Amino acid sequence: MTEHATDIEIPDRYRYAVIPHIMVDDAAAAIAFYQRAFGAREDFRVDAPGGGILHAEITVGRSTLMLGDVSVDEAEAASFVAPTSLGGGTPVTLHVFVSDVDSLAERARDAGAEILQPPKDMFHGDRTVILKDPFGHMWVFLTHVEDVSEEELRRRLATAG
Repeated sequence: MTEHATDIEIPDRYRYAVIPHIMVDDAAAAIAFYQRAFGAREDFRVDAPGGGILHAEITVGRSTLMLGDVSVDEAEAASFVAPTSLGGGTPVTLHVFVSDVDSLAERARDAGAEILQPPKDMFHGDRTVILKDPFGHMWVFLTHVEDVSEEELRRRLATAG
C-alpha cells in the first residue's frame, strides 16, 4: 500500500472528509436526538455483544458522523471518553453546513439543544448558530450567505473590534 490511499480504496461517503467519531453515554438516545434535532438519518449500527452500540453512523446534512457508547468494553479498552467524563466540556466542535440554519436552530432547541449563540450573520459570510447537545457535544451549523475575500475578511475583523 502506498502512503496515500487511492480513490478506489475510499468509499464515496468518506472521500473528501475527516470523519468525526464521537462517544456518548447513550448512543441510541443520541441517535434519536440527532434525528429529531438535526434531521439526521441513521445509516447503520453495530450493537455490542454485551449491550449498547459499538459503532453507528448517521448523516447530518451531507456529513457523516460516527458514534458509539463509551461504556462498551471495546471503547473502554481504547480509553475513549465522552464529554460528561471531562466535566461537561469538549475540545472538539462539529461544523455542518445546512440550507436553513434558522429552521435547524429552532428544531434543535425544541428537541432539547442548548443554544449558545442564536443564528446571526457573521463576518466570514455565513449565518451561524452555536449549540450544545444534551450529550455534551458542541455544534456550529452554518448557512452560506456570501463569499468573502481574504482582504474583506481581514477588513471586517479589524473593524469588528
